[in-house]
Amino acid sequence: MSEKLFPRTEVAGVSLSRMIIGTNWMLGWSHTSPSADHQILRKFRDGECAYPMLKTFLDRGVDTIMGPLQQEPVMQDAVRVAQEKTGKKLILIDTPIINVDDNEAARRSAREIIHRSKEAGATFCLVHHSSAEQLVNKNKHTMDRLPDYLDMIRQEGMIPGLSAHMPELVLYSDENEYDVQTYIQIYNCMGFLMQVEVETVASIIHHARKPVMTIKPMAAGRCSPFVGLNFVWNTIRPTDLVTVGCFDAEEAEEDIEISMAAIERRLPDIEKRSSPNQNQDAFGK
Repeated sequence: MSEKLFPRTEVAGVSLSRMIIGTNWMLGWSHTSPSADHQILRKFRDGECAYPMLKTFLDRGVDTIMGPLQQEPVMQDAVRVAQEKTGKKLILIDTPIINVDDNEAARRSAREIIHRSKEAGATFCLVHHSSAEQLVNKNKHTMDRLPDYLDMIRQEGMIPGLSAHMPELVLYSDENEYDVQTYIQIYNCMGFLMQVEVETVASIIHHARKPVMTIKPMAAGRCSPFVGLNFVWNTIRPTDLVTVGCFDAEEAEEDIEISMAAIERRLPDIEKRSSPNQNQDAFGK
């Protein structure tokens, strides 16, 4: 496998690795079954358990991580351990869930949560899709009160963005010139959890005014890394990013190599899959 550092891009003046470390497979959200969720939680009991995987990413220049940072102690601990042991800094993208009700108490709560993102060390603060989607007015092509929350993020010295599972969030942000510097968008070859067709989301990504952080490239394990990663890397722009969640260091190394190969237009240097009979002509050289 190649030992080259992973390519980088720039978002709002900040240099990020084009691969982002995803955290669903660290925090217990498999999108598969309760037993899979429990398997994840048993493995990642604390931040120390995630260190081998995070070290693998950092050794290859993948230094950007996304997740609900401030609300998940395991993620905070994993970041702390990785930074202390490697001496390398992780760039943190927090995705906080905030109360977007139109009253003063809700605004105070939102401000407090955004402040905790800053305290947790986040560089980027992207309002979680479950909060942001409550603000959408499809009739008017607006997101009511969104500028208030983006301003709260700016006041804390972080870069604002949106978790845009609903594709219209990208369109309305651009149309209204909201202070949204990047978006999270679900994108995979199977259309898993995507609200419109794959082709439509591809077009939205290509026409977005800001870099897009794509997530779920392997449809939460529903397609192989070779298929899922090759599709996404070859259908996004050079400025866009791909978020990849892994279960251990070996998976991380494999996904990095498959991704590097996709970007470099070559076959990945990985082992063949195992079989009861490896001596079959159809398995190739």
